[in-house]
Amino acid sequence: MNLLIKSATIIDPSSPFHNKKQDILIENGKISKISKLLDNPNNYKEITFENLHVSQGWFDTSVSFGEPGFEERETIENGLKTAAKSGFTAVAVNPNTYPIADNKSAVEFIKNQGTNSATSLYPIGSLTKKAKSEDLAELFDMQNSGAIAFSDYNKPIDNANLLKIALQYAQNFDALVLSFPQDNSIAQNGLVNEHINSTKLGLKGIPALAEELQIARDLFLLEYTGGKLHIPTISTAKSVKLIKEAKKNGLNVTCSVAAHNLVLTDDELVNFDSNTKVLPPLRTSKDVKALIKGVNNGVIDIITSDHNPIDIEHKKVEYSTAKFGTIGLESLFGALNKVLPLETLITCLTTNPKNRFGVKSSPINENEEACLTLFNPDFEYEFSINNIYSTSKNSIFLGKRLKGKAYGIISNNKII
Repeated sequence: MNLLIKSATIIDPSSPFHNKKQDILIENGKISKISKLLDNPNNYKEITFENLHVSQGWFDTSVSFGEPGFEERETIENGLKTAAKSGFTAVAVNPNTYPIADNKSAVEFIKNQGTNSATSLYPIGSLTKKAKSEDLAELFDMQNSGAIAFSDYNKPIDNANLLKIALQYAQNFDALVLSFPQDNSIAQNGLVNEHINSTKLGLKGIPALAEELQIARDLFLLEYTGGKLHIPTISTAKSVKLIKEAKKNGLNVTCSVAAHNLVLTDDELVNFDSNTKVLPPLRTSKDVKALIKGVNNGVIDIITSDHNPIDIEHKKVEYSTAKFGTIGLESLFGALNKVLPLETLITCLTTNPKNRFGVKSSPINENEEACLTLFNPDFEYEFSINNIYSTSKNSIFLGKRLKGKAYGIISNNKII
């Protein structure tokens, strides 16, 4: 693939060209030259867009595709196309398939479905067998087959001893363990954040305490065992405080936050729109402010879309019976670009997640592989059904004003 990108503002703190407007010459999938003005003697295809910005390729650490088992929600092929059009050059795919991806062959199947795609696919293996929180799955075998981390997606590890053993065992092969932050004995069958709105609307609440208790427990376990822990999708002010303290004490812990928890509050529940039913739930404005502060000061390392397609039969139903989850790949950048500094947002989508999950980073520099996201940070629009590429349309951001849009990606010697 040979291309010439014209007049692109480079956003990459690890690049000597950071914040500069440059032409970028790509030959055979590699960046061969970066300069203020480049000629095109070989008549390569030229890429020019309004207000073009370029960063390292974005990586989303929590994406669900239905395949295998729930193809009506999303196939891997269409999911990867959606990711590419939304600006993502890599995604980590959760194991919440049917059957659960808890063994070597399941991981290999998912990985193989992503071969030859512009967006690289990295499977996450289930931490426990059938994600039942009873017995550890075949972690070592799955890692050898391509799993980059281990998680029972959106299901807490109820058994503290099991998580202790997982953290100890995973150190033998330097694996990353994820633990979903919710104590089910507190959350029980709650639907939304327990607060004024849940009381007003008569919806059973999930207290912030359910998340914070589990995080406190997991951090105590990590302190005891050592190892590497990642806490996905935190949502409360106290969770940020707990993780900040743990990092200060030298624990090897990182965390992520879902895009919608950084932008929306439980005031969204007023219309009983089941697209607002997410896990962890939307919290209060105080929590949102604390999460944004946590991203800005580096306590929160990673931002994810937590993309979770749900078919209409399980989403467009009564609020209490609807499944948790929203799609988010298409809306992530436009939603967050309104509330975060651009450089901070790009770092949380590129170097931070790649370093933590062991995915190769490609700085924007000469002789580096061309793994790029192309975007316009100033494009404003209303997010509608026409902006959705996913098979399922369950977006929490429908009807919202967004700022910033991906043009596409250059990755794996392909352009989307």
